[in-house]
Amino acid sequence: MTTLKITKKHHKHFNNPFPANPKTLPLIYGTLILNFQKLPCSHQIYTIGKDFQLSWSSKDGGFLSISHKSEPARSLWSTIPGEAFISAAIAETEVEESRGSFLIKDKHVHFVCNHQTIEEINIINQSDITTSLHDQDQFLPKNSQFPVLMITGKVYGVNKRKKKVRFPRRKELMESSEKETSTSARYWLLFDQKNCNQVGFQVRIGKPDLQLPQRVSPRSYRSFSLKFGRIRRRRAGWFGFLSRKKTVAEENVVMKTAGVSDFNRICLTYASERNERFFGFGEQFSHLDFKGKRVPIFVQEQGIGRGDQPITFAANLVSYRAGGDWSTTYAPSPFYMTSKMRSLYLEGYDYSVFDLTRDDRIQIQLHGNSFGGRILHGNSPCELIEHLTESIGRPPPLPEWIISGAVVGMQGGTDTVRSIWNEMQRYDVPVSAFWLQDWVGQRETIIGSQLWWNWEADETRYSGWQQLIRDLNMKHIKVMTYCNPCLAPMDKKPNIRRHHFEEAKKLDILVKDKNGEPYMVPNTAFDVGMLDLTHPHTTNWFKQILQEMVDDGVRGWMADFGEGLPVDACLYSGEDPIAAHNRYPELWAKLNREFVDEWRSTHVGQEREDPEETLVFFMRAGYRDTPKWAMLFWEGDQMVSWQKNDGIKSAVVGLLSGGLSGYALNHSDIGGYCAVNLPFFKYHRSEELLLRWMEFSAFTTVFRTHEGNKPSCNHQFYSNNRTLSHFARLAKIYKAWKFYRIQLVKEACQKGLPICRHLFLHYPEDEHVHSLTHEQFLVGTEILVVPALDKGKENVKVYFPIGESSSWKHIWTGKLYSTQGSDAWVEAPIGYPAIFVKVGSPVGETFLEKLSKYNVL
Repeated sequence: MTTLKITKKHHKHFNNPFPANPKTLPLIYGTLILNFQKLPCSHQIYTIGKDFQLSWSSKDGGFLSISHKSEPARSLWSTIPGEAFISAAIAETEVEESRGSFLIKDKHVHFVCNHQTIEEINIINQSDITTSLHDQDQFLPKNSQFPVLMITGKVYGVNKRKKKVRFPRRKELMESSEKETSTSARYWLLFDQKNCNQVGFQVRIGKPDLQLPQRVSPRSYRSFSLKFGRIRRRRAGWFGFLSRKKTVAEENVVMKTAGVSDFNRICLTYASERNERFFGFGEQFSHLDFKGKRVPIFVQEQGIGRGDQPITFAANLVSYRAGGDWSTTYAPSPFYMTSKMRSLYLEGYDYSVFDLTRDDRIQIQLHGNSFGGRILHGNSPCELIEHLTESIGRPPPLPEWIISGAVVGMQGGTDTVRSIWNEMQRYDVPVSAFWLQDWVGQRETIIGSQLWWNWEADETRYSGWQQLIRDLNMKHIKVMTYCNPCLAPMDKKPNIRRHHFEEAKKLDILVKDKNGEPYMVPNTAFDVGMLDLTHPHTTNWFKQILQEMVDDGVRGWMADFGEGLPVDACLYSGEDPIAAHNRYPELWAKLNREFVDEWRSTHVGQEREDPEETLVFFMRAGYRDTPKWAMLFWEGDQMVSWQKNDGIKSAVVGLLSGGLSGYALNHSDIGGYCAVNLPFFKYHRSEELLLRWMEFSAFTTVFRTHEGNKPSCNHQFYSNNRTLSHFARLAKIYKAWKFYRIQLVKEACQKGLPICRHLFLHYPEDEHVHSLTHEQFLVGTEILVVPALDKGKENVKVYFPIGESSSWKHIWTGKLYSTQGSDAWVEAPIGYPAIFVKVGSPVGETFLEKLSKYNVL
């Protein structure tokens, strides 16, 4: 049975501008059946490790609930009484792929096992496990704290299938009737304590049994008549050492049919509350609360417009689904936390969907036949983030130089950089670095100016490259560059020294297609080869490229892309490319991070390099564990617009949602990136948009400009005296809270807390803040930022949350706001964004002193 189909849409030039939503597996409902011969008839508490417990009740059809022993009455996770919480299916999958965009569709569903039995709930102590059995059973969690809890039973369902018969006078088969078949399989659900704040879970589904309806002598558990085969314990799978003799429930004819695949869908269903808000899921750009939505977790291009019109229409028309939608993102994560202080994340990399469309339940649908994850315990959102990042990882400290002043994004060559540098000195702009994206040279394509994807300096464009770096460094300004894990053929580039694509091809370290050839991946106007990051020789080879870059004096770079691994690629590791797709950005981050750490270890203590002036890289693609490896994030390619889903507002939402998911150090391109200059669709960066984007970016981790994909169409910070003056002013505002930024970066490294924070983190009891999206955010705990994000608006509505002991002071007027749970309209003309500090806060007072020192206040 073929269950995967991959459709390429790269070169389809005319497309439906309003593509339909993909067909997905519907939310599965089923009944829970209990084996009262083995289960307690009323209520029982089971211990998980030393800090957690599972409560079992047979009331209302039976349900489970997990809690922490410190708060036994507060459920962290519970099933729905009388309803199945594990289900499985066999379904066909179709993936439509086009230039980094992926649409995963559930096609024909062959079998669904939506009902569930619970046969046993067993406590497993360490003494129950023999060494030989432990060595054989690869699914036994390592480093678990005993006792471990295991639940076993069956999932089953009745499926109607079309029966094909041959008519006497016709040769072909014709569909004439429906045939009812039953399918069942064993499942194993295991809970084990990972640490004092996390309990792990693992679910596994066994092989499907297809049964013909030939019933013989049915028996039942009390009043329920089972339709399925002999209930027997099998030693294959998890924990065979618990096998016991089973009674016969019913004799059916069981047939292992040829061509029936393993289950490739597994669902976990559990309880939610109507008023429960769901936050997280990685870096999301359109929403912060996901109750009522289906959230897919798959790394990909975020799209152009993402539902904002008319740009999404135009993008979809000319390139298949290039517009994206509200759910497409570079950096998702299978993690959430809720307003009820419940939190969960999945381990592994398989494609998953979190279905939150029903008021009373959550259903996780995963592509595979097993999965695991962790349930977190915490009493506040900050605690939950701390417990999450304790497991997935936290960023290292940033070098102080990158958070000291503006990072100036420039293109154009040596003379252009020196000219703009001279202009900025006239305006006394505090500058940390020049980020020179086009250091590799530019080429003209059908879509405009693009980079040569060969990672070495183009000394025709940047003549005197090393001297430029030295001259800037003398003024304590670093140079940053650009690279990504893709390589393009350089046949037409005249001044090449090393041909990286040909080198990688010769070393056999490029991702391959099904024919064993380098997989040439379409990307905008040209095709590229992708590095196979699972190949053991790839990492050292690319580190040599980074070393040459750093030897020139470069101290940082954008590590772009990482989201586009084709799902039919052939990797050296042999792993499933769909799962490897989500892991690829983590491998890309790890490669860069290893190089940074190795470089630093060889330079600490040497006179020629201060260890505090270390390297830094930033990236956009990510998955659950990327915060462990990446030093810094940026939000990718927003539109140069005021719109919600892909403009300036989405940059604020992405900043806050990512912060709730472990992406603690983040920022966006000032002014946005994607401009459009088509006859009927024009999106150019206006001066007002640029100035407003500067204002909110001055309160993010890094204050970095970008000229955008069409620099000549956009206003730039150096366009005129007003933009330069405003840029200097906001760079000084950014510099004025550097002392606090250093403190917050340290906190991010130690606890995983973001620098820019949704108010929910510190005011979770205030239900009004749950509904806030882009309107306002906190910097740490002491600064409240209310950005102006609408064209032509010079006042903003500010909400002052319930639960704050201090009043808030408006930094420009000194006016105090003391009424909690109230709104106020505040003037915010350009250059004077609505910023508030806590009255009596040492951070607030120091910030105001610094603003006065820099002649901003």
